[in-house]
Amino acid sequence: MNTRAITDFASQFGVQIALNLDLMVEKTGRFYLVNPALKPLVRQDFFSAGVFLGKAKEGKFFPSFNLLGMLAKKEANRIILDRKAAWLFICGRDVLRKSIVRIQGPGKKDTNTLVFNEFGECLGFGRIVEKLSGAAGDNEIAVRNVLDIGDFLRRER
Repeated sequence: MNTRAITDFASQFGVQIALNLDLMVEKTGRFYLVNPALKPLVRQDFFSAGVFLGKAKEGKFFPSFNLLGMLAKKEANRIILDRKAAWLFICGRDVLRKSIVRIQGPGKKDTNTLVFNEFGECLGFGRIVEKLSGAAGDNEIAVRNVLDIGDFLRRER
């Protein structure tokens, strides 16, 4: 099984993740992590099994919030937002520089970063479009929203 899509995705946040291939199952590009007791019970025609990590499609990897939660426990690149910006991020908005309370990691342009609220909850991730440190306009977009926890609700329309 090729878990390179997952490890490459994790490395975009400055995290090295080790996955036990014996506990991984894959079906049509969808990756699951199962416990040792469940692994022997997983048949070829399963619908879902264990913890969904994400899917690979056309050379691109789309993470689950389970995987983002795993990355959040590591020393990953992250930004912490103020209360108002956290709500706007959940609603699908991009992050303004003035809304960032704290930066952990290099904060380099064109890299991914996890986005957290003040309570340490991972809200999703975004792509840094402007260098986070240094002199620049506070009202400029610093991080583009890629995926947030409000996505589930917006899809229900």
